[in-house]
Amino acid sequence: MGLFPKERDLTRPPERVELFVDASAMGARAVEVEVRLDAFLAQHLKWRSRTSIQRLIKGGWLLVDASTPDHPHGTGELQRETRPGRRLKHGSRVVVVIPPDLRLPAFDETAGALSILYEDAACVAVEKPAGLPVHPSGRHARDTLIQRVHAHYRALIEERREAPRLCHRLDRETSGIVLVAKEPRAHRALARQFEERAVEKEYLAIVWGLPAESEGTIELALGPARASSVGLKVAVAADGSPSRTGWRVVERRADCALLACRPFTGRQHQIRVHLAAIGHPLVGDKLYGADEDLFRRGVAGELSPRDLRDLGMARHALHDHRLAFVSPATGTRVEVVSPLPEDMRAFLERESVEESSG
Repeated sequence: MGLFPKERDLTRPPERVELFVDASAMGARAVEVEVRLDAFLAQHLKWRSRTSIQRLIKGGWLLVDASTPDHPHGTGELQRETRPGRRLKHGSRVVVVIPPDLRLPAFDETAGALSILYEDAACVAVEKPAGLPVHPSGRHARDTLIQRVHAHYRALIEERREAPRLCHRLDRETSGIVLVAKEPRAHRALARQFEERAVEKEYLAIVWGLPAESEGTIELALGPARASSVGLKVAVAADGSPSRTGWRVVERRADCALLACRPFTGRQHQIRVHLAAIGHPLVGDKLYGADEDLFRRGVAGELSPRDLRDLGMARHALHDHRLAFVSPATGTRVEVVSPLPEDMRAFLERESVEESSG
């Protein structure tokens, strides 16, 4: 929704962010575009919560071009706006003045280097390590995947006045491939492939227990976990969104198995919830394992040695292993593969040693 902000380099926290509502970026005609101010900002200020965005607006930190859309005969000057529901249309200009106490901390320039798996003129596929967030947020703002991308392509950003943008996301603990568009047109083309489910994704997951079959398909609707006090948790729900995951066994151990999983739909936490629902939760999964209190203790940094032994791994064992898509630069299908990471391989090897010694 809209163009990239003029303050594009997320390694340099902005004091002002200027945005424009752009119908073409939304795949719509100009006359069809109408969006609330708070919803528009949520699409761009991804490092801020909706509550924080509401405070920005009501605190008078937002300036809107008065000539569009509510005052078509205005002077074109920016005016302060404090209404979260203010309607924006094609051409609306919004300037966010970031108050000092809400500015992101500076990017850690000593952060790890970017690992590139594939690159062409339109896009780049990078390796996300486990534990690295994809976007800045309140708890994680000094080193994220998008900041590493922007640091790597700083010269390109300055030359083109536009920044690379993520095409999809992975949970912080999930490792593997993330696809990044280098410019807006490529981002729109790749986003369309994701929306149309033309991008083929395969994950590797280590699960507790041994599936009775060698492969299968899970078709269970997913929705909010209303019985949980963890707001982001998802559950199987009769009134949820249709969801389908294919899986097959790659390796078996005494107490666990390595599965290759293909999500045919893209619901939040889909693979984790589906596998837990059939009795095979991910090794290391604090939220969808036996006790969600592990998730709370993990967030607070209070996991005990016994907790870690019970989990098997410090993070959930899920890796984005393979991604296939059509490159907007070449028009040809590209397949990117990321091997099983060392921590997951080490866990399987430990299980093999324990199995043979037992």
